Amino acid sequence: MNEEETIAEVIKGVPKKIKNISSTEFVVIDDGSSDKTVRVAESAGAKVCSDGVNKKLALRFKEALDIALDMGADIMVNIDGDMQFNPADIPALVKPITTGQADFVAADRFTDNNGRKHRPENMPAGKYHGNLIGAKIVSGLSKQKFNDVTCGFRAYNKKAIRALNINGTKTYTQESFQVLAMKKMRIATIPTDVKYYPGRKSRVVTSIPSYVLTSAVNILRSYRDFAPLRFFGWLGALPMLLGLVSGGFFFIHWLITGSLSPYKFMGFVGMYFVTLGVILWSLGLVADMLSRMLNNQEKLIEEVKDIKYKKGAR
Repeated sequence: MNEEETIAEVIKGVPKKIKNISSTEFVVIDDGSSDKTVRVAESAGAKVCSDGVNKKLALRFKEALDIALDMGADIMVNIDGDMQFNPADIPALVKPITTGQADFVAADRFTDNNGRKHRPENMPAGKYHGNLIGAKIVSGLSKQKFNDVTCGFRAYNKKAIRALNINGTKTYTQESFQVLAMKKMRIATIPTDVKYYPGRKSRVVTSIPSYVLTSAVNILRSYRDFAPLRFFGWLGALPMLLGLVSGGFFFIHWLITGSLSPYKFMGFVGMYFVTLGVILWSLGLVADMLSRMLNNQEKLIEEVKDIKYKKGAR
């Protein structure tokens, strides 16, 4: 969006030499800016991709993945154009990749160099705690420990770029964590300083409730697609438990008294919930079969990308 005041500073702030990196190229993806962002970025030496349309974050990220593959990039780094993150931190961000320790590296805004959690200065408390909750959910679903899963300052190697097939249309941050975790990619996070400007409204999070809802839906969709047995297993466990408790109470009452009254309704409730649990578990089995097909489709998509982009050659 409109970053004419800072975009040149971001581009020029990237270190000229980065260890184990032979060359760097700058690509600015413009999401329908109405100021001089495009002109300033081009003057600063960046290639600009602009179509004058506001497509939102997830769709622009998909474009970035395609551009990186088309360029034959070995590493892709995402950084905002507003100087919230210091481009001088890029060498530290890519180091786990260049040294062969990670496939995907994300900045962690909420952990300092001593491993202590903290809220960045001027970051709204609601946004901070909401991010922590989202990180706990993604950590639990992916069975890995993450403190920050929404930060946009990230680096990917070619393997991770190929593996990402994002389905969301508004945000990609949590989904990419889950996708790469499910595909057994090596994920690393590094503590990073971030600057929040007092009184400035987020251009990504325009409504906290809407953002939370969108993020929750994306997280659940990814979990459903990549771990359907667990997803439907937990989903069916609650009604099954309620059904067994209700049905068990009804059955014991009948054994003791020989009468169905006055708890006949407990029997029907038990049957309903047990049936619902069985249906959900059955959906899990079907979804698991579809998940196998999804895994094959993901592999095919990666192979198609190899062919389309000629295995990383321009």
